[in-house]
Amino acid sequence: MTSAATIGSTPIIGQRRALIGIALSQLLVLTLWFSAAAIAPQLRDQWGLSFGESSWLTLAVQIGFVVGAFTIAVSGLADSVAARKLFTVAALVGAASNVAVIFVTADTVALAYGLRFVTGVALAGAYPSGMKAMAGWFQRGRGMALGVLVGALTIGSAGPHLIRGVGLDWRGVIIGASIFAVAGAVLMISTVSDGPYEVASSPFSFHHVGAAIRNRGVRLSTYGYLGHMWELYAMWTWTAAFLATSAAERGDEGGWVPFATFAIIAIGGPASYVAGRMADRHGRTVVAGGAMAISGASAVATALVFGRSPLLVIPLFLVWGATVVADSAQFSTMVTETAKEERRGTALTLQTGLGFLLTLVTIRGVPVFAEAFGWQWAFPWLALGPILGILAMIRLRRSPEARLLAGGVG
Repeated sequence: MTSAATIGSTPIIGQRRALIGIALSQLLVLTLWFSAAAIAPQLRDQWGLSFGESSWLTLAVQIGFVVGAFTIAVSGLADSVAARKLFTVAALVGAASNVAVIFVTADTVALAYGLRFVTGVALAGAYPSGMKAMAGWFQRGRGMALGVLVGALTIGSAGPHLIRGVGLDWRGVIIGASIFAVAGAVLMISTVSDGPYEVASSPFSFHHVGAAIRNRGVRLSTYGYLGHMWELYAMWTWTAAFLATSAAERGDEGGWVPFATFAIIAIGGPASYVAGRMADRHGRTVVAGGAMAISGASAVATALVFGRSPLLVIPLFLVWGATVVADSAQFSTMVTETAKEERRGTALTLQTGLGFLLTLVTIRGVPVFAEAFGWQWAFPWLALGPILGILAMIRLRRSPEARLLAGGVG
């Protein structure tokens, strides 16, 4: 019989400690992601960059993440090194490459792109390994647990906007994010142990990569994830620019923009937790598909509120910010439930690598649309991703693999 203090053979207190430790570590480390995007206006002035050139400060991270993810997957590190150890080393490398940006000048901007690339490679070691570490602690309630993790990631990603909002200069934002990342690394290695469902390290085999690709559950989960990623990082990257331009359109100085941007991104944190609880009870495909329907509609609706009062703009973006990421953890959870245990790390890393590869198109595409048609029309085309993601969820729900999801709920 399961006692009040355990779930199966897993102590509840151990799960709670792991949940808090892993999530807080992820939150702290993920402040690295948008540490440059949050200060893009200052960097454009400091280094003489255009909107397109400043987009490469985020694109370089995405490219680094893709290269790092595929390197980790192909090398087998994701399944041959303990997740929390890989996370810790990656976080420290990311903190070092991030803080080095403060030494860049207008004459050495190319160095900034290189450093941001290295930060992306490091995040490819931290993000998927954090998910794998969490999955090692939870079997029941895994959707909730990974929802908490993605929620922490979301709040961490929003963090630099808050740091900027309190008045620190661009160097202060960069240094602050690096300090947080080091703290996250220390927290992970000192307070978290391997979970009872952690798969033992296994030697690399190319068969792991091929088997993950051939798995229909993994494929359809990844297709849904790609639809989700089509809009997510483009929205996160360019929300501040849209809000600032929208405010300027109506003669508003926009002093509220950094705080609003933080809230819009950070609201995805509690939304991910709620979505995880709902998915465990009602099905991952239903929750993920529903979130994409709302987020896609929100992307289209941004054209209707451009230049309007913040009382109209902010509520819409809060809805978008909540739903654009609420489904994220469920795609990862689907992979952990449909992939073979010994291939879980490889499958997760491949999924995230492909997703971040796709973000290169949309992050660069938003300013192109803005320059061609105006910022009012910068976001509606992002709804294409959710439409395709919903179709993937319908196919997965109708497939035999659905019985593996959320204890058979689908």
